[in-house]
Amino acid sequence: MLEHLKSHLKGKVVILAIGNTLRSDDGAGPVFAQRIKDKLTFKVFDAGTTPENYFGKIIKETPDNLIIVDAVDFGGKPGEIAIIEGDALKTTNLFATHNASISLVTSYLQNNLAADIIALAIQPKTIAFGDKLSREVTEALDKLEGWFCETGKEER
Repeated sequence: MLEHLKSHLKGKVVILAIGNTLRSDDGAGPVFAQRIKDKLTFKVFDAGTTPENYFGKIIKETPDNLIIVDAVDFGGKPGEIAIIEGDALKTTNLFATHNASISLVTSYLQNNLAADIIALAIQPKTIAFGDKLSREVTEALDKLEGWFCETGKEER
């Protein structure tokens, strides 16, 4: 799965992290953004629960590839990572725990960018109020951080 992601790290890459750090595993996107923002040459936006506030900045960047990182209930095991792309971004019923759904975000950006857009979805274990990630989601973020840092060096 991560090898497939490698093809989306070509050209100008923007990473958009979405999530609520006060809802346990829903904070996976922002936590990931904080972990990688100074380690990679990619532009990283931590949009929190308001990705729409970053649309203008993302469009201004004119990326070749946009990777959206978010905790999404896609029916997987806690901490499982899925890549969602193409028509699946519009047609799959994905449950995000914040205001703007991933399908609304990607639909708007697909209409305003020539970029290839994919979602890197992390299955949450819990979205209860709290500021701690579950062990499973923390392990998934450890894996992603290591992979992005290693692969990002290769792509420079």
